Amino acid sequence: MTAWLLLAVAVVAEVAGTLSLRLAATGATLWYAAVAAGYLVAFTGLATTLAHGMPLGVAYGIWAAAGVALTAIGSQVFFGEPLTRVMLLGIALIMTGVLLVELGSVH
Repeated sequence: MTAWLLLAVAVVAEVAGTLSLRLAATGATLWYAAVAAGYLVAFTGLATTLAHGMPLGVAYGIWAAAGVALTAIGSQVFFGEPLTRVMLLGIALIMTGVLLVELGSVH
């Protein structure tokens, strides 16, 4: 259970870092500190997840897919960026692929 909690923290930190990058890119350079902190926590959390025994393919797949999905939703909520049906289909396909990777890793 600890590995899953660490992975969740890593995902949330990665999404926060990426959303902060959007703010920093608008000229608010103070947000770069949030970007750095978010990515530092994200990669540390991912590495610690792996140290707790979660397979790399599963951990990275979930981290990346959840990050893409949550970042797309967050960019729509916070920045009014589009989130079209085609984008939602793409997110669903990514998540389906990650689920298949996870199911395939179970022996």
